[in-house]
Amino acid sequence: MATEGLGSAFTTGGLVGQLAFLLLVLGVMTSRYKSARAFIAVAALIGLCHSILWTGNIVAAFWWGLLMVASLLVLGRRLAENARTRFTVEEEAMLAGVLSALPRSRARHLLDQGFWLSGREGDVLTREEEAVTHLFYLSSGEARVMSHGKRVGTCHAGDLIGEVTVLSGDEASATVILEGPARFWCAPAKVLRPYLAAHEDVRHALEQGFTASLKAKLRASNERIAEAGGVAA
Repeated sequence: MATEGLGSAFTTGGLVGQLAFLLLVLGVMTSRYKSARAFIAVAALIGLCHSILWTGNIVAAFWWGLLMVASLLVLGRRLAENARTRFTVEEEAMLAGVLSALPRSRARHLLDQGFWLSGREGDVLTREEEAVTHLFYLSSGEARVMSHGKRVGTCHAGDLIGEVTVLSGDEASATVILEGPARFWCAPAKVLRPYLAAHEDVRHALEQGFTASLKAKLRASNERIAEAGGVAA
């Protein structure tokens, strides 16, 4: 009996049924909301076809069909929310960059936790050895990065500022000062921390943006070192 059951698992019908469960597993494991719902919806469709065409199990067909309809409804609702969500030109650039891992409706929710400001030359965004009070996204303009009184880098449009320590509450490793007129989005740390603690999907996506921003800064730093002839021994 056990051998017969194992053999049926490798028939066409058996493989189709297993594919449905494989897609369910992938849907649970993926971190992207739309991909997860899509995997589940396709798995439910395959399971429905398997129940009707191969096993003739009407009860299983009902539950697979219900799962498919529920998945499509939730996915459709999220797509409709994304379509209704509006962003400014500055915010669209932010979405294409550091928030690219977030659905538009969730990105809108995150952006609403902060606000947009116009800065002037000499405005200080972070101070070395002081707690970082805000997370900044520089939309336009530049800022110099100072450590122990020396310039160690430059922040450009599209960069995050304070991402390393804003969530941990650690002190800033450098002072960041605007070089001239600038536009930036900022979110208070005291608002951002509890918000991200309550919204794991947003936190995960934002941390991906943090990682990408740090890699870009490291790459730029290495290029500057190379242009200067390398690090002296």
